[in-house]
Amino acid sequence: MHTVDLSLTKEITKVEGSATLDVKIKGGQVEYCRFGITEYKRFYTQAMRGKPYRGLPALLARICGTCSNAHLLCSIEACEHALSVQPSKQTQILKHLTMYGLNLRDHALHLYLFALPDMYGKDSFLSFDENDSEQHQILHDAFDIKAAGNYLSIIVAGRSVHAVNPSIGGFLKVPSESEVQEAIHKLEHVRPAILRTVERFERSEFKFDRKTHFMALINNPFSFLDGEIASDLTPERIPETDFRNHLERVVIPYSQASGYEFKAETYMVGALARINLAKDSLHPKTKAALESTLRKFPSTNIFHNNLAQAVELLHCVDQSLDYLQNTKFTKEPLALPRRKSGVGVGVIEAPRGTLYHKVEIGENGLVIKGEIVVPTGQNQINIEQDMARRLQEMLPADPDKEAIQLELEKIIRAYDPCMSCASHFLKIKLQTA
Repeated sequence: MHTVDLSLTKEITKVEGSATLDVKIKGGQVEYCRFGITEYKRFYTQAMRGKPYRGLPALLARICGTCSNAHLLCSIEACEHALSVQPSKQTQILKHLTMYGLNLRDHALHLYLFALPDMYGKDSFLSFDENDSEQHQILHDAFDIKAAGNYLSIIVAGRSVHAVNPSIGGFLKVPSESEVQEAIHKLEHVRPAILRTVERFERSEFKFDRKTHFMALINNPFSFLDGEIASDLTPERIPETDFRNHLERVVIPYSQASGYEFKAETYMVGALARINLAKDSLHPKTKAALESTLRKFPSTNIFHNNLAQAVELLHCVDQSLDYLQNTKFTKEPLALPRRKSGVGVGVIEAPRGTLYHKVEIGENGLVIKGEIVVPTGQNQINIEQDMARRLQEMLPADPDKEAIQLELEKIIRAYDPCMSCASHFLKIKLQTA
C-alpha cells in the first residue's frame, strides 16, 4: 500500500468555502470516501444568545458574504414569527425582490465563473477569449446578468451583500421611481442573455445520474420565501414550524457540519430540487419561453442543477419585472410586534437550497437560543456518495491524479456548495493499495 497526499489548495478556486476529502482505494474498489466540511463551527448559535433581537438579522447575515441577504431575510422572518409581526404587502414584495436580486447575482456567479469554465475546458473564467465571438458574448452576458442582480439588490435592499434596508417589520428605505425604471431597463436588457445562458447549459454533455430524493420549500406561484416543505418521499406537505420533527440530524465524525436525512433517506436541496418539485408554478412567461427545456425535469442528472439555476434566472427576471411595473413604492412605518416573547421559525429557499433559522426571544427582548440549518450541510451526504460512485466508475480506466481531481471538483461544483455558510480549498488524502 502506498499513500498519496494531494493538496488542491490552489487549484480548486471555483467553489465557496473549505472542505476535505479522504479517499481510500483498495483492490480496485473505493473502500471509503469521506467528505468533510471543515469550517462550519463558527459558533453563531452561541453568539446569538443574549443579543437584542433587533440586531440579530444583521449578525447572522455575517455567516456568509455570498448569500448574506438570504440569512438576513431568514432571520427577519424567524423574528417576525416569534413576535407576531405582520409585514405589509409592500414589504413582502420588497423581500421577494431582494431574493430575486440575490439569485440573479449568485446564480450568475456560479454558472459563469465556477461551472462554465469546465464545459469549455478552461481553468478560469478569465481564460475566455474576448476576441472569439462566442466567448466574447459569454463574458459580457456574465457581467451583464450579475450587474442587473447587483443593481436590483442595491435599490431595494441597500447593498448587494450585507443589506441595510430590510428590517424586522419592513424596509427602512424604498426605491425611487427613477431607480425602479432603471432596474426595469436593466432586467429587460439581460433577458436575452439569460435565454442564451439556458441554451448553453442545456447543451452541456456533463451527466451523472443517481437516484436520490429532493426537498424544497414550494409554493404556487413559485417562491423563494413562501410555502410549505415538500419532498418526493411523501405526498404530505410539512409546515415550516414543524421542520425539526422531520429532518433527522446525522453526526459525521470527520466533518464540522451535521448531515441530515429525511425518513432515513438522504436528499438534495437547491435549484434542481425546486424545479423538480415546482416547475409548474414558475412565472407564465418563463414557462412559455422554456417549454422544451422544462420537459427535462424532473431530472436525476446532478449536473442539471446548473440548468435549473439558469431556469430560475429567467423566473427572477420575469417576476421582478411584474412587481416593478405594477407597484408604487411608498415609505411606510415598520410593523410592530404584537407580543414580547416567543419562538419563531424562518424558512426560505437560499440560492443553494432550503435554509432554516429558529429563534427564541425572551420577555426582555434578548435572544435565549437559536438554531440554523444551512443547505450545504443538508447536501453533504449526497455529495460524498456521488463522489464515491463517480470515482469507482473511473477506476477501470486507471485515471491519474489530475483526472480524479477534475471529476471530483465537477461533482462538487454541480451542487454549488457554499461551505463558507457551512464552512477555500479541497484537500484530498488519497490511499491506494
